[in-house]
Amino acid sequence: QLQFVESGGGLVQPGGSLNLSCVASGIPFNIYVMGWYRQAPGKQREMVATADFRGSPTYSDSVKGRFIISRDRGNNTVHLQMNSLKPEDTAVYFCSNGPPSSPDSVWGRGTQVTVSL
Repeated sequence: QLQFVESGGGLVQPGGSLNLSCVASGIPFNIYVMGWYRQAPGKQREMVATADFRGSPTYSDSVKGRFIISRDRGNNTVHLQMNSLKPEDTAVYFCSNGPPSSPDSVWGRGTQVTVSL
């Protein structure tokens, strides 16, 4: 059974950086597209960045140029390096194998990111 565990969130000032990690277990890792999604209070869950099994990335316009997604297939891990953080990046960040609209998507419990003075 596929499972994800996220870590690395926290409180950071605007302009700061965080590195999120997600460890996958339960199924061969490299056949999936892996992604980071986030959900702010009162808002729908949205895609932040995804990477296919070769590591080719896709980013939302809101994070392009600031965030970097990477996959370490040997350790079944996907990372999200977040730079130049803004208050609007505040959200719970989730790791998944698919979009919120898919019933086959599996979700971790998430990690809170708060960007504030």
